[in-house]
Amino acid sequence: MIEVTALASSSKGNCYRVTDGHTPLLLECGINYREIQKGLDFQISEVSACLVTHEHGDHCKAIKDVMKAGIDCYMSAGTAGAINVQHHRIKKVKAKQQFQVGTWTILPFDVQHDVSEPLGFLLANQAGEKLLFATDTYYIRYKFKGLTHLLVECNYSLEILNENIMNGKVPPVMKKRLIKSHFSLENVKDFLKENDLSKVQEIWLLHLSDSNSNADLFKKEIMKLTGKVVYVPS
Repeated sequence: MIEVTALASSSKGNCYRVTDGHTPLLLECGINYREIQKGLDFQISEVSACLVTHEHGDHCKAIKDVMKAGIDCYMSAGTAGAINVQHHRIKKVKAKQQFQVGTWTILPFDVQHDVSEPLGFLLANQAGEKLLFATDTYYIRYKFKGLTHLLVECNYSLEILNENIMNGKVPPVMKKRLIKSHFSLENVKDFLKENDLSKVQEIWLLHLSDSNSNADLFKKEIMKLTGKVVYVPS
């Protein structure tokens, strides 16, 4: 049975622990290593691997310490080059080429973000559960069958963003970057409508913007659309 723990989920830092009861993984390590240790009750040695989507600091801040702790970190070659850290614990993977970590079969896939070679990950365990992890992307071109857990970015609402621009709270130039780099509430809804949600047990909305989001509204909207349990970690 898949269990998800959010250690951090915001523009300041992102880090999640997922386990199927056999193989614990970290998704991202974008917070201080000390915070990761605390979030894992100092059981860091139990973690089998860390998956890193891209090179921005709020996703890979603690990577040197994580590798120093003996944990392999999986990422694209583009991400590894951008992070510019040479270490035998860096494992380069390619979109659409699956790999195995313990009881997980992991399929990386390409996403759309303003970085070198960002990835999303589809994780399948031996019990037939499937977890989708996608963050920092404005679009997901693929459709997925049999998903049981979704961890997807829901960074901003176009309505809230436009309102903030009108009120002078957000500079207009920010809109262009957000639209081409982050998943909006509107795009998340479209993505969910296009995918098979029949087996979904829970949906996690990740990486909400500090100023262009509304956690209660986002949760309510996605619950209304899907009829599923929705979590919005802070």
